[in-house]
Amino acid sequence: MEPLQQLLVQAVHDGTLSRLRGQVPAFRTSIGAGLGWFLVTAGVFSAASLVPLLQGQTVESKSSGIWSADAELWNGRFAMLGLVALAATEFITGAPFVNI
Repeated sequence: MEPLQQLLVQAVHDGTLSRLRGQVPAFRTSIGAGLGWFLVTAGVFSAASLVPLLQGQTVESKSSGIWSADAELWNGRFAMLGLVALAATEFITGAPFVNI
């Protein structure tokens, strides 16, 4: 059995037994190794993103054409507005935007 399948079967089994006993489901999964890999990966990517800044490069020096620093700021702002509008729509209507 694949590890993911085993994890899913275990989660369903734990949830079913816990509910039959009137308890909150507590999944017996080990996140130790996964958490370690996440922290290492996050550290590597964080360090890699600081290298150009430590070499003296600025965002404005790498901007060209439509890929400017201002355009990226505005894209991020509009994306956050869209996310807030989506959350507000779901809150007001009480239904998920995408119902799967």
